[in-house]
Amino acid sequence: MAHDLIGIKDREVDHHHHHHDHGASGHFHEHAHVDPDKAARSATLWLFVTLLGGVFLVTSVFILIFSPTHEGVRDWQFHSDIAAMIGAGLLAMRVIWHALRNLIAGHMHMDELVALAIVAALGNGDYREAGLIAFFLLISELIESRTAIGARASIEELIKLTPKKARLINPDGSETTVDATALKTGQIVRVLPGDNIPADGKVKTGESTVNQANITGESLPVDKRLGDPVFSGTTNLTGALELEVTKVGSDTTLGQVQRLILDAERTRNPIMRIIDRYVAWYTPIVLMLAGLVLFFTKDDNGIERAISMLVVSCPCALIMATPTAMVAGLSSAARLGILIKNVTDMETAGRLTAVVFDKTGTLTTGQLSVTRLVPAEGVDGAELLRLAASAEQNSNHPAARALMNVAREANVQAGAPDSFEEVPGKGVIAKVGGHRVLVGRDTFLQEQGVDVSSVSGISRQMEGMSQLFVAKDDQVLGIVGLEDRTRSAAKDAVQDLRDAGISRVAMLTGDREAVARRVAKEMACTEFKADCLPQEKLDLVEAMRAQGHRVLVVGDGVNDAPALAAGDLSVAMGAAGSDVAIKSASIALMNNDLTRIPLMVKLSRATRAVVLQNLIFGVGFVVVVMTLGAFNIVQPALAAFLHFASSFVVVFNSARLVRFAEDKDTHAQIVAAEEETRSAQVQAATSDAAVA
Repeated sequence: MAHDLIGIKDREVDHHHHHHDHGASGHFHEHAHVDPDKAARSATLWLFVTLLGGVFLVTSVFILIFSPTHEGVRDWQFHSDIAAMIGAGLLAMRVIWHALRNLIAGHMHMDELVALAIVAALGNGDYREAGLIAFFLLISELIESRTAIGARASIEELIKLTPKKARLINPDGSETTVDATALKTGQIVRVLPGDNIPADGKVKTGESTVNQANITGESLPVDKRLGDPVFSGTTNLTGALELEVTKVGSDTTLGQVQRLILDAERTRNPIMRIIDRYVAWYTPIVLMLAGLVLFFTKDDNGIERAISMLVVSCPCALIMATPTAMVAGLSSAARLGILIKNVTDMETAGRLTAVVFDKTGTLTTGQLSVTRLVPAEGVDGAELLRLAASAEQNSNHPAARALMNVAREANVQAGAPDSFEEVPGKGVIAKVGGHRVLVGRDTFLQEQGVDVSSVSGISRQMEGMSQLFVAKDDQVLGIVGLEDRTRSAAKDAVQDLRDAGISRVAMLTGDREAVARRVAKEMACTEFKADCLPQEKLDLVEAMRAQGHRVLVVGDGVNDAPALAAGDLSVAMGAAGSDVAIKSASIALMNNDLTRIPLMVKLSRATRAVVLQNLIFGVGFVVVVMTLGAFNIVQPALAAFLHFASSFVVVFNSARLVRFAEDKDTHAQIVAAEEETRSAQVQAATSDAAVA
């Protein structure tokens, strides 16, 4: 049924694209630009080569240990050197080749320093040392790339909320179950009540109500008829539909989200840009210092000191300081259902000072509940409710369900109707106890020849509510008023934001003043503005920014797209499955739990703290160990090991972020719980209909 109580607002969508600039960070970071599978294969191959090289190095050491000696000379020295040479060759090959490629291309990275140290050690005939340096460098690089690939894979897993299977209708009319990913455009699929829609498409046959809150942010379910568009990942509620598939694979939401994640990892944040800016100065200074040590060292180990300095000078810990923390932060956010598209936004979130909420579908659930029941003069309220519930009990429309719920709470027994007809978009006609009962819009009752003028005064008082008119045998009995409920978590979220030091929490809505005041008071917002047009929302956000605030705008990503684009940062609610929401906001909240927003602010602050710790450690490490190398306290092999250990310290410090807010339900758990509730609702609806 479709009383179509609330007209869908005009949708103005602003697709604003982020431009990413790719700086030059060293350390073999080619994997950011290839697909995850290829990166994983490449990392596995290099891990094998690295370990093989390591085996040759260890073998060369063992040969020396077990070699018989004559007059202080080891018999097997030659064999040991050959094993060390093969090991060093396997290990150094990649580092030196990469450094040469960069130099030929005119890029200056910090890897060249280590490559030079390896070449110096090889030239000095110390193959074991050269191999060891390359081994530790490669291992730390592989750990870093595996971390990034692992985080990316975990993020992608979280977003795979679209249905896995689809019921495909073959040309001969038979039905086969296929993987949703195998669908092609132009194919016909059948979707039964309670199913998730497997691909974007349009309705070929059937009528139904579809809940697409997760796509459009439009909280009330929408009626679908012939030719209407439907979206992948939305839920079919009432009727069976046959759909023609229009979009599959990477064009659907999932494909777009995966693309966004890869983009997020490629974006450069300010700290990385600073490192890129000074890299051109860094390499010559290090070479000059190593040259001075070599020049002024009178004993034979000058070359050793210079090699130690070069090994340590490649600031892996410094280069990894920011990316590892950001990747850990991004994957932690994704686990909580927060999809951050640009690394820079991760930093911005911690510095916000004002938050603006769009009311409908954000602070409110968009689920109707009966809030007023006004009988006409001389009519009993219980009788009004009994007749309305009896007429509506076979309908699966949200307004009908809200009526049934209130009748159940009031212990009003709804009788089974003798006949029942649903007029989509208008209302229902039923026979109850020999009387003709109509429930629906005022225009529907007038079409059926009922005079509604006697309740027009009541109707005016209930302005701003969704109204259902009830009539028995052409006489109006009264009006049922339905309203949108506020979200249970919204009040906590606003309080958490205030506690986190955000001074202004504003609410904007196109609703009437009275409704806006009630919701704002309930939520403890600092200010609100009612009767807002999209342009006014935009102006208010810009005014806040002009006053020096850093503003976060939270909306459903559809009718508030211009305002979302105007904020320093924007969050689209319930964005799973929504092309529009994902494109129009800088952060997509894949579920409707508002407490994730203060969590995101806290996560951002935690990430920035970890980045700072990593950077201080990275700088301190380079300065201290280079100095120790210059005074020959740290030899090249130990320098290589410390270099490797410093990368480890940074990776493990960053990995702490992955456990951020682990006491909270993950996004996957929330989805499972919503799925359970929904299947229970579908069962209840079908059993109600069966009883009737």
